[in-house]
Amino acid sequence: MHFPLNLARFRPRLMDALADYDRARFFRDLGAGAMVGIVALPLAMAFAVASGIRPEAGIWTAVTAGFLISLLGGSAVQISGPAAAFVVIVYGIVERYGVANLLICTACAGVLLFMAGLFGLGRLLRLVPMSIVVGFTNGIAVLILLSQLKELLGLAVAKMPADPFLQLHAMALQLGSFNPHAFALGVACVAGLLLWPRLLRAESKIGAAVLRAGGRVARSRGVQMSARVPGPVVALVTLTLLSWGLELPVETIDTRFGGIPEGAPAFALPDFSWETVKQLVMPTLTIALLGAIESLLCARVSDQISGQSPHDPDQELMAQGVANVVTPFFGGMPATGAIARTVTNIRSGGTSPVAGMVHALTLLLVVLLAAPLARHVPLAVLAGILVFVALKMGEWREFAPTRLRQLDRHYRLLMLGTFFLTVVFDLTVAMQAGIVLACVLFMRRMSGLFSVELVMLQPPVLTYRIYGALFFGAAAKLDEAVNAAERAPRGMTVVLDAMHLIYLDATGIAALRRLHRAVLARGGLLRIEALQPQPREAIERSGFAEELVAGRPADAPGA
Repeated sequence: MHFPLNLARFRPRLMDALADYDRARFFRDLGAGAMVGIVALPLAMAFAVASGIRPEAGIWTAVTAGFLISLLGGSAVQISGPAAAFVVIVYGIVERYGVANLLICTACAGVLLFMAGLFGLGRLLRLVPMSIVVGFTNGIAVLILLSQLKELLGLAVAKMPADPFLQLHAMALQLGSFNPHAFALGVACVAGLLLWPRLLRAESKIGAAVLRAGGRVARSRGVQMSARVPGPVVALVTLTLLSWGLELPVETIDTRFGGIPEGAPAFALPDFSWETVKQLVMPTLTIALLGAIESLLCARVSDQISGQSPHDPDQELMAQGVANVVTPFFGGMPATGAIARTVTNIRSGGTSPVAGMVHALTLLLVVLLAAPLARHVPLAVLAGILVFVALKMGEWREFAPTRLRQLDRHYRLLMLGTFFLTVVFDLTVAMQAGIVLACVLFMRRMSGLFSVELVMLQPPVLTYRIYGALFFGAAAKLDEAVNAAERAPRGMTVVLDAMHLIYLDATGIAALRRLHRAVLARGGLLRIEALQPQPREAIERSGFAEELVAGRPADAPGA
């Protein structure tokens, strides 16, 4: 039986991974998953707080979505959960529509993601130009940096607006409330995260040099363990202990949110109405499109680093859809693929989706056992972690003057235009305008590649050779041949050599029909030779092939 939809081949990557699974791989996945679970804790809280919602929303998103996407997804080693890319759009939705409507947006976006995978749109979504991805990623990074200045400076701003310029204005009005203790914690966090990998590399190089010299390196167990502990965890623990021990006057999770509730959240249905859904169409589309792009981009990066067989983009989208439908019922936020946690998983030895499931269970265990301790975490430290993430996520080298001069003009226009729209307006406008502009520039380039060349003029034969794609953006270029046919001597045979015609659409066929009428009006004959499969099929399907054989247009008397 034939099934037109991808549901007929709904096959999570986990099923293939378990076919040759053994104990050695399980212990590798167990260690990698535990490591990523620990890494995910500070990031999940930071993303949620920066999005304007409670920290436990980010944690339970990482647990629920992380487990479901690993269980059902199409990638072997990808880790999913709350991501920095969603911070700006989620904060805007919460500020404008409220948390309840964010949950509805997330669930509706999950339905769209599942449908996209079901109808095989995963490979199509991967065609979004990299210039747009770089533009809005850098724009998101700038917006995250701006949004975290309040926590980093310890400013007493009662409610931060979503607009970046209004944010700067609100912070400028409250500069007198600057908190040097919060600023010191935030700067120490960013500096520590930037220096942590370098310190570990320096220690490793010193040890290697001593070994090459024939000596022995005495490495304490603490140093060996520290080499495996990620920077965000070190920053969160050390700076929280410092703040708590010195009783620094800074805002914490406890003072802002009253701590993190112990135990799992209750399953609850968001208030749903069709009228509300109609008002949330644009935010829903933005979450779905951004989630799909980020997830598939992350999956592609994981394939390159891990060397595993390529991911299934449609299966991944269906898993992302299921997770985003389920997560709001536990008070969660949108989820997608997370590149930093995925890379950590690969480098820690993760080999299969089991590692992603272990990551979710590890995070669940940590939260259930250590939720009361999280109340002491300073918000300035979470802001510092997010500032570090924003600095690392941006492709800043693409904006260097020397690099910009090397880029194609169209690439440069798309990248800078998308970046500008993301920062000045919002992500929804930027993605829509970027994709439309990409389509326009692509059509312009394709129309520029189409040409009509006069090959031979030996009465009674006039021969043209056509190159490229004859579509609606290039059909006007055939008018030169039409004009020449109208001026040609009577009885001329016009030959079109279509060997290099790669594509033909309905507008192109209409242009060929105009040429055919012009030739017939002078008592001549039109022949199209050496057609490629797609143009031949288009001509036959439209009925134009029969007109060429009959030597008269379809609307001619007696046709």
